[in-house]
Amino acid sequence: MQAKRGFVPKDERYFSPTALGTLRMASQHITYLIDNGYDLKQASTFVGDHFQLSERQRVAIMRSVATSEQLAGRRAKEIPIERIGGSEVWIDGFNTIITIEVMLAESTLLSCMDGAVRDLASLRGTYRLIPASTDAVRLLFDLLRDAGIQAATVLLDQPVSNSGRLKGLLDDLGRAYPFALDTRVQGGVDRSLFGKEHVISSDSVVLDHCASWVNLARRCLELTGRQAIRVW
Repeated sequence: MQAKRGFVPKDERYFSPTALGTLRMASQHITYLIDNGYDLKQASTFVGDHFQLSERQRVAIMRSVATSEQLAGRRAKEIPIERIGGSEVWIDGFNTIITIEVMLAESTLLSCMDGAVRDLASLRGTYRLIPASTDAVRLLFDLLRDAGIQAATVLLDQPVSNSGRLKGLLDDLGRAYPFALDTRVQGGVDRSLFGKEHVISSDSVVLDHCASWVNLARRCLELTGRQAIRVW
């Protein structure tokens, strides 16, 4: 069991001050390419080879950058957490909770061009509860309670291992909070969030297709005093 979510010892070298200078230069090249119609993965491969970036560095850039059109759309749909009182929120469960777990572990987080905070945990369908899971859920629920929401629906990807265990934790802890909680384990979580209002996620595809979103991970970052790196 990994007790420190998202921790990779080589990150100290991959994201050192010198490395960040190189990554920001590479990001400028990639941003230019994707703004002119190039595929993000192809642009990352081409530029990453040129700058001899590691796979983890390339992933960090790919998760951080976006086209001008994407940035404009995401910013226009972002709703401050102060304005969600009395509403229902839709939560991309694994996406949100894993990011908060990484934050609490003080592992590498990315401050991205669209303002979202993203992690590099790359669990790829595998998930285990760790001690920080309880703290992450409580922090999430505390923020929702303080925002005065009426209801929260948490969607968990069915193919991910231990989704049922995480649902149990969410349901158990949720009983102490005043808002209505509906936790669902299902397939196609991303698509289920398309068109929804007040979505809590940092998934780029979700942000591009939801009706509005709340940057809750950014608020968590501010409250915990943790740091996120900028590679662009």
